[in-house]
Amino acid sequence: MKSAVETLNPTRVRLTVEVPFEELKPSLDAAYKKINQQVTVPGFRKGKIPARVIDQRFGRGAVLEEAVNDALPRFYGQAVEEGKIDVLGQPEITEIEGVETLADGGDLKFTAEVDIRPEITLPDFAGIEVTVDPIEVTDEDVEKSLEQLRERFASVNAVERAAAAGDIVVVDLEAKVDGEVPEDGTATGVTYEIGSGRLLDGIDEAVIGLEAGGTATFTTELKGGSAAGQDSEVTVTVTAVQEKELPALDDEFAQMASEFDTLDELKDDSRTRLARMKEFDQATQAQEKVLDALLELVDMPYPEKLLADEVQTRKHNLEHHQLPQMGLDLDGWLKLQDKTAESFDAELDEQAKKGIKTQFVLDAIASKEELSVSQEELTEHLLRRAAGSGMTPDQFAQQVVEGGQVPLLVGEVVRGKALAAVVEAAKVVDTEGNVVDFADDEDEDETTETVEAAAEAEAEETKEA
Repeated sequence: MKSAVETLNPTRVRLTVEVPFEELKPSLDAAYKKINQQVTVPGFRKGKIPARVIDQRFGRGAVLEEAVNDALPRFYGQAVEEGKIDVLGQPEITEIEGVETLADGGDLKFTAEVDIRPEITLPDFAGIEVTVDPIEVTDEDVEKSLEQLRERFASVNAVERAAAAGDIVVVDLEAKVDGEVPEDGTATGVTYEIGSGRLLDGIDEAVIGLEAGGTATFTTELKGGSAAGQDSEVTVTVTAVQEKELPALDDEFAQMASEFDTLDELKDDSRTRLARMKEFDQATQAQEKVLDALLELVDMPYPEKLLADEVQTRKHNLEHHQLPQMGLDLDGWLKLQDKTAESFDAELDEQAKKGIKTQFVLDAIASKEELSVSQEELTEHLLRRAAGSGMTPDQFAQQVVEGGQVPLLVGEVVRGKALAAVVEAAKVVDTEGNVVDFADDEDEDETTETVEAAAEAEAEETKEA
């Protein structure tokens, strides 16, 4: 077999492959054997039909077509390996010549075009400098944390008075759009905490001052359902008013809400826990900013087909998975987001480019640094992903193996390690001028999770061969 590679542009090549008849003969033999097992000819046992009979009954063309279909992927793969080409996706076979002469011992020639990874010049990571928020836990932070804990242990009591801010009301709702109630325009027994902002704009002002049995009407823009984005006249009826009673903040509360005996011990634990959370937030912020700075330093062409496929995948996921769960279609969502179709498409394009660029750049770093993934690291990552998926580790592992996604998980881990290497090399300071050093951070979970969330380059999202 002979092959040649022609560069069409920085992200696409054309392969020309010539295969002599001698190397095609195994494919021809395999074609006869396969057809032998699939057809029946009177007077011959299945699998024992002579080649000449198959040619006569079914035509030599059927055999040649089967042989070529068997040979093309194999010789294409050999040409890719010989040319040391890092291909993306499936090839487009543009020409096949010589099929008609195979019967006479002729050669086969075909050409294939395929996207490739672009060449990436990596910058000096030590030149990257970012600023992050400092780790500071204030007394106000601790008090807020304790108040949230008190909220969790609050009791609710029915009261016979008008609703006030902070109360919990049970309401029935009816929305009318242009005087008509949509199919999904009513709801009963809805529990709502006044002031939480978790329902409709304007409902707080409508229900404050109403007792059980009271009714009010207000105008608002619907946030979901079939009439999302439209102005509606909403009638709200209060069926119950409830008052929250928070427990006293004392040693007894500390014993009820935690493993501590005193309020001071609970406060100290809250301060320690908040410090750990702020450390995590700082590390996440550093990784996101370092990643953005890294991408700014790299110029890279984008494979056209890969980019188009990634944009389409993101749009499909939004339209067919995320928006239906919100009770919205794309037009309704665009109106709520105050976006045009053109700005939305441009935003999708930018997101897709960032995802692809992130993956390619981090892969290039991993290759240069010769990073690898141990079984322990892969197992830890699998456990984290399983926890986020709502499945047991065994169920998630089975799904990954059956779906052939193990290489994708390996890619996620190694990219996390690549980003960690860049963060360690970069200069990170907080807004108070203190240098932040992550080189001794033993918890690699933060790096991997940041890559998955901030970089938007998870392998299952960015289709790549």
